Amino acid sequence: MSNIKSTNEFVIKFANVNGSGSASANQMFAKGVFRSGVPVSPKNIFPSNIQGLPTWFEVRVSEKGYLGRREGVDIVVAMNPQSYNQDLMELNSGGYLLYDSSWKRDFKRTDINVIEIPLTKLCVEEFSNPKQRLLFKNIVYVGALSYLLNMDKEIYEILIKEQFKGKEKLIDPNVKALNLGYDYARENLKEICEIKIETSDKTKGMILTSGNDASGLGCVYGGATVCAWYPITPSTSLAEAFTDYSEKLRVEEETNKNKYAIIQAEDELAAVGMAIGANWNGARGFTATSGPGISLMSEFIGLAYFAEVPLVLFDIQRGGPSTGMPTRTQQSDVLSCAYASHGDTKHVLLIPSDPKECFEFAAEAFDLADRIQTPVIVLSDLDLGMNDWTCPEFKWDDTKLFDKGKVLHGKDLEEIENFGRYLDVDGDGIPYRTYPGAHPEKGAYFTRGTSHDEYAKYTEDGVVNARNLSRLLKKYQTASELVPNPIFKQETNTSSIGVIYYGSTEASMQEALDLLHEEGVILDAMRLRAFPFNLEVWEFIEDHDLLFIVEQNRDGQMRTLIMAEGGIIPDKLVSVLCFDGQPITADFISNKISSHLTGSPSKTAVGGK
Repeated sequence: MSNIKSTNEFVIKFANVNGSGSASANQMFAKGVFRSGVPVSPKNIFPSNIQGLPTWFEVRVSEKGYLGRREGVDIVVAMNPQSYNQDLMELNSGGYLLYDSSWKRDFKRTDINVIEIPLTKLCVEEFSNPKQRLLFKNIVYVGALSYLLNMDKEIYEILIKEQFKGKEKLIDPNVKALNLGYDYARENLKEICEIKIETSDKTKGMILTSGNDASGLGCVYGGATVCAWYPITPSTSLAEAFTDYSEKLRVEEETNKNKYAIIQAEDELAAVGMAIGANWNGARGFTATSGPGISLMSEFIGLAYFAEVPLVLFDIQRGGPSTGMPTRTQQSDVLSCAYASHGDTKHVLLIPSDPKECFEFAAEAFDLADRIQTPVIVLSDLDLGMNDWTCPEFKWDDTKLFDKGKVLHGKDLEEIENFGRYLDVDGDGIPYRTYPGAHPEKGAYFTRGTSHDEYAKYTEDGVVNARNLSRLLKKYQTASELVPNPIFKQETNTSSIGVIYYGSTEASMQEALDLLHEEGVILDAMRLRAFPFNLEVWEFIEDHDLLFIVEQNRDGQMRTLIMAEGGIIPDKLVSVLCFDGQPITADFISNKISSHLTGSPSKTAVGGK
């Protein structure tokens, strides 16, 4: 048997039981690797119950900077007998299986290295509290891994002190558990593992954070003061992050008064209604939800569109339809968000690919919503939103001013004889608006969801209504010039074949392009970052004879959107679809594209396995 030998390039998977307290220990392991200077991409794969079912935590370690999920596992920490067979199947030949040998087990694979540590026995001997014994097993294996992988144990001691700051009584027993694992491995498991971590500098100028945490901070920097939300996985942590940051950054120092409002509504419909009301009144308000919430909010989204009230909405996508797989990732809401509500509606979508863009797009969304006077939906997903990512540090220009768009105040209204709320004065489709109470006589108008003329008066005149709908469409041409441009990679200017992708697929795409390059396949690549599509998108499509559209949904929703908006013939656009709930991998993308180009069978199934 040939052992896996690797430095700073491997995948480790922790197999635990949901509710066992393992997630924080596994996250601590990933942070330790990051602080060793090596990029990491941790993924928490958890069930939709509270306790008892199998849960996994996968960490990709890659000094090359490949942060997408990789197929195959090099080290498994098997802590759950229920999933032993499944975990063994995923372990690469020559890999390492670490398990709790307090109960001996024959794993019936001769091509792997079994690392035995009596975790339960060690904890029973050192700790008397049953709950502590359960929790500290997780810290013990982190200590053992720090020795096996040749890591600096002091990094984890520092992390423990940081994690339990304010709860000092918990520091010493956690450090004790860490040392239990480290010392056992040092005394009994020398030179058994040939996968190592070497200190590097690849995380200099980088941070480790989640998309939801970054979005919550971006909302604060974007001027949001109102968050109305209803709990739903995987968006809840975004509202919680905004709350945490507001408590630190939106409190008046002199009076100690809060300069923000957090409202947990009774349902999604109430949440979006409150957010619309806040924006209509001049505040910057938002809500966060997932696919089922978008369905419930659709009527109110249509109201904001037609009444032209700014609104920012975060959709952290998950598996569907219906309740679907609420703790699995998917790019499932592209079409439902682009055309949310009934009738003729089109909405601005911002599609970030990493936490840095989550921060930037969250802040930018409020300016765009105010400028265009329309809902702006930030499309993230569970993988990007809830998992931590290695990404560049955030930057902010402190001289930046908020763009409130076309707002008329009292003095402005004095100079206007007859204010038309829905008049297109400048030819860009965007009218001028006022805040409530801007003037005692002028500027007042009744906002309604029924048809209206340019002066906000109710009408059933079909010609007037059609004129209004046409003006609303004109706003989207204006919006296409304001939203973030696409990003291009490996542009050759000679290839007739290209690939289009978006969102968290970015994490696997560069690796996929490199794999294809090794096979002699060179593609132009374009990452979409927004809808409506701007001129650069259409030029890229026009310049290529064949385009692969890589998506994490079953029906090729972005492909459908491109065909619908641009009249593109279907044969030109080939779908590469992954919808098994796991993040898409570079191997999956490259195999699908390569097999299509060569006419050979794909090595991977449609769902992504």
